Amino acid sequence: MGTEKADLRWGVERRLEFIEFRLFWEGHVNRGDLMDAFGVSVNQASTDLNRYIGMAPDNMVYDKSARTYIRGSEFGPLFLKPDASRYLSQLRSVADGILDRADAWIGQFPAYDAAPTPVRGVNAKTLRSVVAAIRRSEAIEVKYQSLSRPEPRWLWIAPHAIGFDGFRWHTRAFCLTDQSFKDFLLSRIIETRGTKSSEVDADGDADWNEQVTLEIGPHPELSDTQQKVIALDYGMRGGRAKIPVRKALVYYALKRLGLDTDPTARRPQDQQIVLLNAAELSIKTQARSAGSRMEG
Repeated sequence: MGTEKADLRWGVERRLEFIEFRLFWEGHVNRGDLMDAFGVSVNQASTDLNRYIGMAPDNMVYDKSARTYIRGSEFGPLFLKPDASRYLSQLRSVADGILDRADAWIGQFPAYDAAPTPVRGVNAKTLRSVVAAIRRSEAIEVKYQSLSRPEPRWLWIAPHAIGFDGFRWHTRAFCLTDQSFKDFLLSRIIETRGTKSSEVDADGDADWNEQVTLEIGPHPELSDTQQKVIALDYGMRGGRAKIPVRKALVYYALKRLGLDTDPTARRPQDQQIVLLNAAELSIKTQARSAGSRMEG
């Protein structure tokens, strides 16, 4: 080993991680890849490649005919923990328009697409105001349109976190008007105005701070072979998977997993999974109470 990882500057380590990403996923990397991804000079790109070889000499070899470095037969990641989710999340981010293709670390994209997700109209200034209130532990006055009221109303809320339910972004906040912790959809905040100091302690939001575990398994009415496939789909071990979730997000998690209805109401081939610890968690009660804490 040459230079130790601990001695590296963040920018250098980031480029070495990029080299490893390309080697693992695409099998090759060259100076041009580093220059395009990080805007570094030819000399800097060469230095990074030589530094990587010095630290992991068995991980890549130079192919003179292709004029590129290729993955070595004894390749072993030094900076990168190979993660399929990270690769696939880049594909999805590009498909959703969140990440520009040129900013992804993937060099040669496979053919890909994603089922469209409706764009949620979260105003950037609104989000900035809410995030600032969270950072400063302040309360903020918001004009909020709920579906339980025909007209929007002004509320004082003390936000302490941002949450995502799989489709929409929320802020978790204490409603000073109703004196309770609730979820407020960011897209339904029409306007913000004054702020003031707040003494609300996020530790008092028990539903946000407490975690429960959802245990899921294949639908028992599926065939043994089908159950094995479902187990693989969800990364189950021993016929079950454990999913930790904040109590405040249980309602959304069940809905996203298709577990918010009676499993007998759908065909096993459509339901596919069931909740194994529903009785233990009293999920129906939790789901109703979690839903009631959504503001509209």
